Amino acid sequence: MRFLALLLAAALFIPAPARADGLDGLERLIAAWLESPHGNYQSLSFTYWNDQGSVPESCAMCHSETGFLDFLGVGGHTAGQVDHPGTINTVIGCASCHTAEAHALDAVTFPSGVEVAGLGSSATCMVCHQGRQSSDQVETRAAGKAEDEVSGDLAFVNIHYAASAATMLGAEARPGYQYAGRSYAGRFMHVPGADSCVACHEPHSTAVETDGCLACHRGVDELRDIRTQHRDFAGTGDRSGGIHSEIVALQSQLMDAIRVYAAEIAGTPIAYANSFPYFFTDPSGSGELSPDQITRDNRYQSWTPRLLKAAYNYQVAAKDPGGYVHNPRYMLQILHDSLADLAGITGLDVSHISRP
Repeated sequence: MRFLALLLAAALFIPAPARADGLDGLERLIAAWLESPHGNYQSLSFTYWNDQGSVPESCAMCHSETGFLDFLGVGGHTAGQVDHPGTINTVIGCASCHTAEAHALDAVTFPSGVEVAGLGSSATCMVCHQGRQSSDQVETRAAGKAEDEVSGDLAFVNIHYAASAATMLGAEARPGYQYAGRSYAGRFMHVPGADSCVACHEPHSTAVETDGCLACHRGVDELRDIRTQHRDFAGTGDRSGGIHSEIVALQSQLMDAIRVYAAEIAGTPIAYANSFPYFFTDPSGSGELSPDQITRDNRYQSWTPRLLKAAYNYQVAAKDPGGYVHNPRYMLQILHDSLADLAGITGLDVSHISRP
């Protein structure tokens, strides 16, 4: 009876109280999925459009099962596009990935326009975990504008959420803004057996399977403590932490540089909050925002091309908190280059940082 209840919940999109502990076989898979972000019926990812009655075509591919099936070409739809609004309250369920069309998928086109083939079972993951912007879109927005002049035609470009697949591919997919004249790390190959989405994430729960990581990276207890490159990239003088600590330190320095540039060059102080549209006008110049300042009406609007590029890369790092695993070298490079680019105008001393 327990198995039938779980299977019915999966088939009919009805949340069922379940835990993966103590279950076997298909029961365990369904229970793990129900506890995962893909099976969370209360998540804003799947409920945001409830008041509208449907999920818009531009969002339906990743935020409804019907939209994902539409994109795959299931049921006679045109593969590679979404032609109909998605059904509300439909999570990414069993039928999303366990179809002939999903199993056959092997190539994905990224926001940069680059098609990457040979992806195997990771292809279905990469359809949605690729972000919605790239270096190319940022460059297009900034083209033809003076680097340090505020333009009313500019607005913040948001890569969107969980762009881990694009991060993993690095320069191959161009998720971060890539400065001219610089080279960037491509696909992070890691090692055979740990170089795909499903090699590291349990496909139903999406949990990271850490046993294999810690078996090779001995002497650490947490993934964030892993480090295979030992240079002091952030110039803090502390190399005791994992590569994650270097990324976080560079990201913090980049935010400080963004604030200096915004106040001194763009002429309007800026602050960041983890709430759309992320960058806001900061009247006090303190970097701290009150709840009534984190509103769309207070969104930052004094963008210059240089500031936009740096803010975009800050957000790329912020929206892939697993970037230290997915492609640490690429993350360090885009943060370093953004910081150096701002420093060239503000005069901030960045001689202490090191580019991988």
